[in-house]
Amino acid sequence: MVCTLCSCYLWSVLGLPPVWYKSAPYRSRAVIDPRGVLKDFDIELPESVEMCVWDSTAEIRYLVLPMRPSDTDHLDEDALADLVTRDSMIGTGLALTPEQASSNGAAS
Repeated sequence: MVCTLCSCYLWSVLGLPPVWYKSAPYRSRAVIDPRGVLKDFDIELPESVEMCVWDSTAEIRYLVLPMRPSDTDHLDEDALADLVTRDSMIGTGLALTPEQASSNGAAS
């Protein structure tokens, strides 16, 4: 998710944007080389995964619904919410695993 014109960001939901999100180099590269940008965030998706870049605007804002981590079928809505991060909602991170959330003190 990226706003190429003015770096729109859903502050009311996500809080302050990271500095890099508003930078022109990030915004332009996210469109030109999305897999390369993800690799910079230590995320490598298989080539079989289709990537779509959506440009947010002042009128339309998008959030990413993060892919549900495996082995989370037993978790309730609150526990699943603990796995979602700002980065996973803007497309530069994956949802946490329950183990990662526990080590961060988020999930119970």
